[in-house]
Amino acid sequence: MRERNWLTVGVEGISHELAGVIECERSATAITEWSPGIVPGLLQVPEYTRAIMQSAGIKQDDIDIRVMVRSGRCEVITRHDPVDYVALLDEAALYETIGSVPVREHQLHHLREIAERSNIAVQIVPARIGWHPGLAGPFVLYDFPDTPSVVYLEHYSSAAFIPHKHEVERYRKAADKLRAIAMNAADSSAFISKVIEELEDSRE
Repeated sequence: MRERNWLTVGVEGISHELAGVIECERSATAITEWSPGIVPGLLQVPEYTRAIMQSAGIKQDDIDIRVMVRSGRCEVITRHDPVDYVALLDEAALYETIGSVPVREHQLHHLREIAERSNIAVQIVPARIGWHPGLAGPFVLYDFPDTPSVVYLEHYSSAAFIPHKHEVERYRKAADKLRAIAMNAADSSAFISKVIEELEDSRE
């Protein structure tokens, strides 16, 4: 019997959609996420998450709860049997200053360090490469050991799960295309290091 999910038990403000995301993250064997313009949630440091929520006008008490929940969610990629995680993000996500320059710097260092884990692949999609399927918006693909895969779509004020096989396969092809045009893991790490160096040099 699976243990109860402490991230959602007795916590106010957890929407049905977020509860579903948390359950997908805990049950999946593989997660592929395309996150344009922002570092994916599972790779965010708390200060980065907090800055996003503050900018969105969320109440402080709710922010504290959501940051706690987000930190707990991140354990799926660092636990003893971690999920395989592919994080695809664009260059803009690295250059956007969310919160402050120190927050951005901490986030970049964390992104580079966590990408060294064997179960995590961080790939950067270059800018100015013309049209690609990622321009249609962010998505997350969850693969499970015994049940069909699903796709999760999150928008500004709404979210939805896509369970239909033919639709899921379209997103899988989009993910494959993004991985093909993205820098490989090694080049992505080197690119993140370059951005960090540029940031450090700008302060001198």
